[in-house]
Amino acid sequence: MTIRYLHVIHSLDPRGGGPAEGVKQISTAAVRLQHQVEIVTFVPPNAALTAEYDCPIHYLGPSYLKYGYAPAFADWLRSNAPRFTAVVVNGIWQYHSLCTWQVLRRSTTPYFVFTHGMLDPWFKRQYPLKHLKKSLYWPFAEYRVLRDARAVLFTSDEERDLARRSFRHYQANEVVVNYGVAPPSGDSDAQREAFLALYPGLRDKRILLFLGRIHPKKGCDLLLGAFAHVARQHPSLRLVMAGPDQVGLQSDLRALSERLGVSDVVTWTGMLAGDLKLGALRSAEAFVLPSHQENFGLAVAEALACGVPALVSDKVNIWREILADHAGLVSEDTLAGTTRLLQDWLGMSAAGREAIAANTHRCFQSRFSSTAAARSLLSTMEHAGEQQQVA
Repeated sequence: MTIRYLHVIHSLDPRGGGPAEGVKQISTAAVRLQHQVEIVTFVPPNAALTAEYDCPIHYLGPSYLKYGYAPAFADWLRSNAPRFTAVVVNGIWQYHSLCTWQVLRRSTTPYFVFTHGMLDPWFKRQYPLKHLKKSLYWPFAEYRVLRDARAVLFTSDEERDLARRSFRHYQANEVVVNYGVAPPSGDSDAQREAFLALYPGLRDKRILLFLGRIHPKKGCDLLLGAFAHVARQHPSLRLVMAGPDQVGLQSDLRALSERLGVSDVVTWTGMLAGDLKLGALRSAEAFVLPSHQENFGLAVAEALACGVPALVSDKVNIWREILADHAGLVSEDTLAGTTRLLQDWLGMSAAGREAIAANTHRCFQSRFSSTAAARSLLSTMEHAGEQQQVA
């Protein structure tokens, strides 16, 4: 059965984090599996972005306010929904999720919702005023969006369980699906050389890699503090901080690294993409992510796909899977926990580190590949179509 489905997402800007990259990865895999995918987004047309996708993109912007109100979307969806087996909403709390519910709640076209960690109670604790506003909005909008979805999709058991704790009267048909990225392609030696040629001071060094947005929730300050604790005992150790600085945090973190006395062994690359990103991953002996909140962490999957062990906090929602497959180490999202994470890794024998590295590919292939993610999503939609026919 060929499935034609629609992804709805506010923005495809890769600097915005995992959801945009997830849509790209899963839609590409679905097309390769001979299914048909289209994408709706509210950003202005972007020829360079379109060229990266194997499916049509409909640019229905402009959108207004932080809420992302896009007046063209409702009529477009109403006219086009019958063409699709299903519609997949990526993210909540913005206009695209509410409008999809308004248009499709009485339609024969079912819709599914990826919350992408946006119901994690961490946000409730960290931003209590924002949570109060959302609590007022919840019963009239997002509660109904989730309640009436054919399924609300979670990328791990941990994400599903956490989602139940943020708002009263939560109701959803919960389904946990696979999620992930494509395996790396290209010449690994050439990619590694391209990265090291750009940063020659890292050649022949032991590299710990942070790859993600420079953002308070990522625990970058914890990583710098922990790194300072271990760097003196390991003169060849280097920390690479790779990612876009979305909120102007990097200058403060640079100042912190100077106060900690490690500024000369920390490299800031900005956002990496393509072969340079793969080169950074292939040059690292471990990937480190001490996040306070992380729904999935596509960069974790990318690291595992490149054979790089993942050292993560227990707030990265796929930590249980990493531990179960012995593909990395896990600790608490505190300075002590992050320090222990690095100490445990560096104190391990070479054979022990190699054994963990050997488990990464199996972990990736069985759990976090984009092909597995696409098959899981398509199966969920196909099952929904069968239910619709029976009804």
